[in-house]
Parts: sequence; C-alpha cells; structure tokens
Amino acid sequence: MFPFRKNFQFHAFHELVHSNWPIFTSISLLNLVLSTILYLHIFFIAKYLLYISIILVLLFMFYWFKDITIEGTFLGSHTLIVQRGIFLGINLFIISEFLFFLSIFWAFFHSALSPNIELGLLWPPIGVLSIDPFELPLLNTVALLSSGFTLTLSHFSLLKGFRLGTLLGLIFTLILSVLFTYLQGVEYTVSSFTFTDGIFGSCFYMGTGFHGIHVLIGTLFLFVGFLRCLFYHFTLNHHLGFESSIYYWHFVDIVWIFLYISMYFWGS
Repeated sequence: MFPFRKNFQFHAFHELVHSNWPIFTSISLLNLVLSTILYLHIFFIAKYLLYISIILVLLFMFYWFKDITIEGTFLGSHTLIVQRGIFLGINLFIISEFLFFLSIFWAFFHSALSPNIELGLLWPPIGVLSIDPFELPLLNTVALLSSGFTLTLSHFSLLKGFRLGTLLGLIFTLILSVLFTYLQGVEYTVSSFTFTDGIFGSCFYMGTGFHGIHVLIGTLFLFVGFLRCLFYHFTLNHHLGFESSIYYWHFVDIVWIFLYISMYFWGS
C-alpha cells in the first residue's frame, strides 16, 4: 500500500545517520593534547604537530557543524522533541564543566585557607607577587561582562524580530571576546610568576588558562551563530544553536566572576 514508506518518517524523533566527524574530532583533539605536551617539553617537531592538530580540529568541527546545520535547518530533523533532547544535553555538558572548575577552586581554597609549612604559612606563598586585581583583571572583567550584556541584547532582538540589533549585538560580543583573550595574553606575559611556582601558580594558570580555552571555544560558537544568523538560519521559535551558545557564554561569565573574586581579589 505504501511503496515509498521507507522514505517517510512517522515519528518526531531524529534518526541519526552515520557520521565520521565525532571520531575524527576526538582523535584530532587527542593529537592536540599530546602535541601540546610535547611542545611544552621542547620536542623538536612538536610545534608542527601542534599546528597540524589545530587545523584538523577546526576542519573537522567545520564539517560537523555543517552537517548538523543541514539537519536542523534544511531537512527539518530538529523537531520540538529533538530540541528538548539537545537542550538537555547542553545543560548536562555545562554542569560537567562546572564540576571541572569546582575541582580547581577546591584545590585553590584548600591551600589558601590553610597554607602549610612548605608555603611559609602564608598566602600567597613567599616569593610570589600576585597580580593587582584593579589593573588588567578589572579591565578583563568589564570586557567579559559587557559581552554578556551585548549578547543578551542580541538574543532579545532576535526574539523581537529585530535583525539588525541581533547582528550588531553579536558583532560587539565577538569584539569584546577577542579583546578579553588579548588582554589575558598580555597579563600572562607580564606576570611575575609561572605555572611551576607552587600551588598558587598551578591553580591560577589552571583556572584562568582553562577559562581562556572556554572563551576561545565560546567565541567560535558565537561566530558560527553569527554566520547562521547572517544567512537567515534562525527564526523567532527555532534558534536552539544560538540559545546554546548564549547559555555557554553566560556560564563562562559566571566562572570568570568567581575566578576574579577568589584568585585575583581575595586570593591576592
């Protein structure tokens, strides 16, 4: 009766097709980590391996994003039920990231609240000159929190159907995110202590460094959202990719507030 039944979908769920991008991306990320470790240990060809790994990660992510965009925008595979599942996955991912940063804060406060004899019973330890929280860190805080404000305005404009406001808000958000990354790099170059300067240096660079990586990922996430918005991929009721980037970016903002208060202001 239905000779073409196999071409129809009689349910609201998304049947995933075979994709090689997840495994390719995972392998390239593993190579990125290994090449970074080799580069830090001054391995003679590690620099070239690092460049190749970065290019492969970006390339595989591009094709993966492209396939998901086609599924959700042009094929209509992301129904309301599928969107709820993806939204739940994003929330669980953010919770896992929160727990990761919680472990860094735990290590920091464990030593800061009760410094042992090896630290000289002082915090910061003897010989470590902490960064003034009212210089570059304060400027970084203003830039990052301002980016969260402009991103919220962009989202509000999208909900109201104001396309120009959506694009301008995203542009200002991207500019502020790049400014934050640049200032963070400047801060690292002028810092008087390094990662190897005891528990203070380890916790500081682990916390701020991984936060910086999350800022880079979030910037890429928002840039993809900007391109999709530019090509009219989002509607008032269907912009889950953009909403996911917003939630991720606000998570980055919140983590930075805790980093600034604990490691820059109170910890110094």
